Amino acid sequence: MAPSPVPAPGRPAGPPTSQSSGHASGHTSGAGIAFPRAPRPVELPSVHDALLCVALPALTVCAEHGQLTGEGPEGVYEAGRRLLSRCVLRVAGREPVALQGRMAASDRAVFLGALRVPGDTGPDPALTVERVRSADGTERITLRSAATRPLRLPVEVALGTDLADMGTVASGRTTPELAASVHGTGLRWTGDGRSVAVTADPPPMDSLAAAGVLRWEAELAPGAAFTLRLRVRGESAARPTASTGAGSGRPGGHLLAEARAEGDDPRPGELLRASVDDLRALLQRDPAHPADVYLAAGVPWRCGPVTSEALWGARMALPLGTRLAATTLRALGRTQLPGDGVESGRLQGPLRDAGPHLPPRCTGIEATLAFPTVLAEARRWGLPSADLEELLPVAERCLHWLRRTAGRNGFVPDPGPAGPWRAETQAHAHRAALLGADLLDDCGRPGGDALRDGARTLRERFRREFWLDDPAGGRPAVARAQGGRTWPQLGGWAAHLLDTGLLGGGRYAPGLLDRAETEQVARLLGTPALDSGWGLRSLGTKEPGHNPFGHRAGAVRVHETAVAVAGLAAAGHEKEAASLLRGLLDAAEAFTHRLPEMYAGEQRTTGGRPVPHPAACRPAAVAAAGAVQALLALAGIRPDAPGRSVSVHPLASAPLGAIRLSGLVVAGEAFAVRVGRLGLGMVEEAAEGLQLGV
Repeated sequence: MAPSPVPAPGRPAGPPTSQSSGHASGHTSGAGIAFPRAPRPVELPSVHDALLCVALPALTVCAEHGQLTGEGPEGVYEAGRRLLSRCVLRVAGREPVALQGRMAASDRAVFLGALRVPGDTGPDPALTVERVRSADGTERITLRSAATRPLRLPVEVALGTDLADMGTVASGRTTPELAASVHGTGLRWTGDGRSVAVTADPPPMDSLAAAGVLRWEAELAPGAAFTLRLRVRGESAARPTASTGAGSGRPGGHLLAEARAEGDDPRPGELLRASVDDLRALLQRDPAHPADVYLAAGVPWRCGPVTSEALWGARMALPLGTRLAATTLRALGRTQLPGDGVESGRLQGPLRDAGPHLPPRCTGIEATLAFPTVLAEARRWGLPSADLEELLPVAERCLHWLRRTAGRNGFVPDPGPAGPWRAETQAHAHRAALLGADLLDDCGRPGGDALRDGARTLRERFRREFWLDDPAGGRPAVARAQGGRTWPQLGGWAAHLLDTGLLGGGRYAPGLLDRAETEQVARLLGTPALDSGWGLRSLGTKEPGHNPFGHRAGAVRVHETAVAVAGLAAAGHEKEAASLLRGLLDAAEAFTHRLPEMYAGEQRTTGGRPVPHPAACRPAAVAAAGAVQALLALAGIRPDAPGRSVSVHPLASAPLGAIRLSGLVVAGEAFAVRVGRLGLGMVEEAAEGLQLGV
């Protein structure tokens, strides 16, 4: 399995080793329904400045200088266990002067250093050192000489490990290093029923187990190079080696297409490339069902069982193919509660902090409402019929739960029967009902009319009870209690009211808001109180409790910004959509195109940069997939694979100039679209037999 997830401060609720456990323990919230208790926040060590090489279940955290010092979270991890915490290179008794550390790919980092050798008379170093380190700890160290005379230099690598689990590392607790023993061409450490070995090629001339040091004598002619390779290999009683065992291999890259963007603005191409690369790195297998692959929520702290974030990520990545959606839906479907009780049909998931104003929300309810939505939209993008037939019964049970839970008033409470009723949850429920009805009708299953009737009731009551009138034009309430109390705080959550979902023929489902209310929400999302210049704030600056570092109280959440861009574009509010998209692109450039899940909602200033959040995962599933969704909003692709049609509705303002998007997948075949500087779209490549429209 992947590294054990650890909750960020005030965010996920659940113990570090149980990200997605069901509603089996904790406090009771209404009608005897038990929900997990939100634990005390954990102060996570910041990894923003670290280079994270990711190829789950392997992960390496290293500083820009390239040395693994054993400090903080640095190290090589596999399946949530730190295999190597220290790897310090010295040449002629000195550490190289660090010059540069950079990511070469999501799973690989390159470090450059230099050294002056004995006898150098000027300031120029005669020796350069290059280290290429992969996510699994494999490392290539190359010394290159520019000296005019032969060199003979001692090279040593000091190694060590504590075999600590990710939860211990995240808590900041220190554990002593284990004693090493000589093993083959390297060293070996054993503890707690586990062991790890580091082997070297060429074999070292000397192995000092007591000091954990491997030594070589490097002989370099003028202009020559000396290269050594290190390999880290973990073992346990249950799994003899890190490279064997069911489901331990990396998921194939064929799950996600190689999408590309080219145009007047080079940033979309860089962001799309990096985001797809990160999505591939975040893929992990279900340990009990290795054929099923899903996205880890985020690295390094949230790599546990399948979550609602994995489902949102799969939904936003549908233009890259439907296989990830199918495997994620299968993995989540196994968490569905059985039987005929009040909770049967609901997917399981922990509580998660909802900000300073509301009680925790249930991620299981969020996933239950998302399941039929993602299945319905995956079908529009070209999900194979075999996958649809397998997953449809789970979606039907989710929809039965929705109808039963909504009751007479049409609202879905969260987390318990007593509420509160959240606007965001009602948006998810309304979309699930309409897309679910469309799905049931097309598959010849009953229940579609009842779902549409329920959606109509929900829509009418929402407009009547959630809309708050004021002199500025009104606003939606974030939540409402049964007694009539409302929470008026405005934030990025309102973007979900614009996300209606795809129906047949490339049509969007109707939303909870009427046209005037939609225009008002679009205007509010575009105000400086919510649009920080780097993206959408989760809580407006004028709201009580605003905190630019609060994940639900003012930080920029990439997922919500992407939802807002797509929703605003679909509703025809291009000015606001373009502003948020430009801000997201500028932020991505500052983060070297690897977007964190969130960052501080500080107001953008001339010459400023977005401020990192200390506990944010980077990369994160919803951030990488959200970038894909936001960029694809430029073209407005609306597929209907069952109806053998696809249309494009690009932003007429062409806010980034001309752009070509290729390597996408519609109806199982390659798809490419070009949008000109005048905002006109043209499909350049599509599956044979698809009717094209604009």
